[in-house]
Amino acid sequence: DWQPHALGQQALIATPEGEKVLRLGLVGRFNLDNVLLAMAVLYGLGEPLDAIFEAAAVLSPVPGRMACYGGDNAPSVVVDYAHTPDALQSALGALRAHLGSQGKLWCLFGCGGERDTGKRAEMAKVAEQLADHVVVTDDNPRSESAEQIRQQIHAGFAGSVPVDDRGDRRQAILYAVHQAAPDDVILVAGKGHETYQEIDGVRHPYQDDEQVLHALATRGTP
Repeated sequence: DWQPHALGQQALIATPEGEKVLRLGLVGRFNLDNVLLAMAVLYGLGEPLDAIFEAAAVLSPVPGRMACYGGDNAPSVVVDYAHTPDALQSALGALRAHLGSQGKLWCLFGCGGERDTGKRAEMAKVAEQLADHVVVTDDNPRSESAEQIRQQIHAGFAGSVPVDDRGDRRQAILYAVHQAAPDDVILVAGKGHETYQEIDGVRHPYQDDEQVLHALATRGTP
């Protein structure tokens, strides 16, 4: 019995001591599977089962890896390092299960400069296939033209979902968080734990999680 929700999940687990409810503040079925494996090892080493379940309930994600923010009367926002087509597909696929019946899945991403140019249109195809609304933004353009990188990303879209182009990553996050409905889930992909935005050889201080928290705090203000 698995019940995903916007900021985590719970599951009814059959144990040697009877059925127990496991509550996790982590998203993604893969996180549940990983936690269950770790719990089984701890139980095999003789740790008390109740203590194991209590410890699992307070686990938090690794910074920048499916890290969740928001909830209540705001959309859930997930910051993740996914910066390849496969990683983006995995992240969006995992989050789709956490949507409510009325929720929409947003995907905000960009592609780095001086890196694999072939993945840019592929990232767009994945985002369009799995998300309900896409926001294209900048992600370490380095010495390349940020606008040209975004144009190459846009070449991969077929027009089946709404797509916004907002180069300034801070403004892109503000837009998505302020426009999304409370039941929506937003994936902010690509930078994860990074603490900079690299432009023309300069690493400017920047963190996705800080911008997400700012956007959530200012949601609903003029």
